[in-house]
Amino acid sequence: MNNLIGIIGGDLRIAYLAEMLANDGENVYTYAFEKYLFDNNKIIKCENLEEIKKAEKIITSIPLSKDGENINAPFGENKICIENIFKNMKTKELITGAVNNKIKELADEYGIRLTDLLECEELAILNAIPTAEGAIEIAMSKSKITLHDSNCLILGFGRIGKILAKMLTGIGANVYCEARKEKDIAKINSYSYNAIYLSNLIDELHKFDFIFNTIPYLILDDEKLKKVNKNCIIIDLASKPRRSRL
Repeated sequence: MNNLIGIIGGDLRIAYLAEMLANDGENVYTYAFEKYLFDNNKIIKCENLEEIKKAEKIITSIPLSKDGENINAPFGENKICIENIFKNMKTKELITGAVNNKIKELADEYGIRLTDLLECEELAILNAIPTAEGAIEIAMSKSKITLHDSNCLILGFGRIGKILAKMLTGIGANVYCEARKEKDIAKINSYSYNAIYLSNLIDELHKFDFIFNTIPYLILDDEKLKKVNKNCIIIDLASKPRRSRL
């Protein structure tokens, strides 16, 4: 017997996932997709949450929420309170991503097992690849110069920063990576990129054609932005909370 999978809210990625699951023969019930037309006519669009409560597993948006209270549902017509979902779920398993501590505590209160896909290392690494590719595509489309032989700064040297640095180097860019910790500076140097300490960043900003931010905190404050080349393109790849100014 095939699984009954409930999908509540989510963006285009979740809509594609619903299609894939239905094409694989799973019974897929969705809620908050009123504005989306599925290609697979076997996908059930539920008119209320009661219809989806019997699902054995529930999948929802990544990130789970943008306001900390409601499920991120760009194709839905109404707000969906996360606490109401937790209160009324028959299954106790919810698959999502980018869950903040407040929602995690709320899930614990209602006995909900949250699976945060973005905390799964192998998935996070694979997710970093299209993110880096997308950043390069944006940089190429927005600039009048080539990435080849340009000066590119990457703020942060995590999963996305490492992959992006490798891709930009392959294109022929001059890659600079900023970091705060000594161990990250050592890694940057070991890969033959140009390392910049966070404490020295303000003195280096004038020379970059592209800046890619991967740090979810305010790095480019007003003082630093004044030092940035006026023709520089800044691309923010940071997860929420995104506080870097563009």
